[in-house]
Amino acid sequence: MDRYYIPALGRIYERFGGCVLPMLRIVLGAILVPHGCQKLFGWFGGMGFEGFTALFDKLGYKPATLWVALVALTEVVGGLMLILGLFTRFAAAAVAIFMVNAILFTWQFGFFWSKGGWEYPLLLLAVSMVFLVRGGGELSIDAKMSKEL
Repeated sequence: MDRYYIPALGRIYERFGGCVLPMLRIVLGAILVPHGCQKLFGWFGGMGFEGFTALFDKLGYKPATLWVALVALTEVVGGLMLILGLFTRFAAAAVAIFMVNAILFTWQFGFFWSKGGWEYPLLLLAVSMVFLVRGGGELSIDAKMSKEL
């Protein structure tokens, strides 16, 4: 039996307890997809593939075309896979690797996101690690395929 700090909320915790991890998985994917679309298509105020290729080249990522494609596809395809709960652990692993690189890149700017720092990629890394370890959960395509929970 669970013991809660606020016992009156116990029924709410129990009722919605099964929804929070799928919600987190979907939100992570929904955050990633638009960032990838900025890089691939220039949507949502992004610079598009050519603009990001020039930026990555200037930052020293060679060959820049490869790195932009890899990052953008990790965000779009990995994000969609997370939203659906399809091959969740693979998608989460790709996002985790990407976020480690993002932390290393933003380390020089300090911790705070508002200064270009690494707190945002750290949060995304932590969330992706949840799904790398736990999988997509019961409300996922993975579970429906009886492959992983």
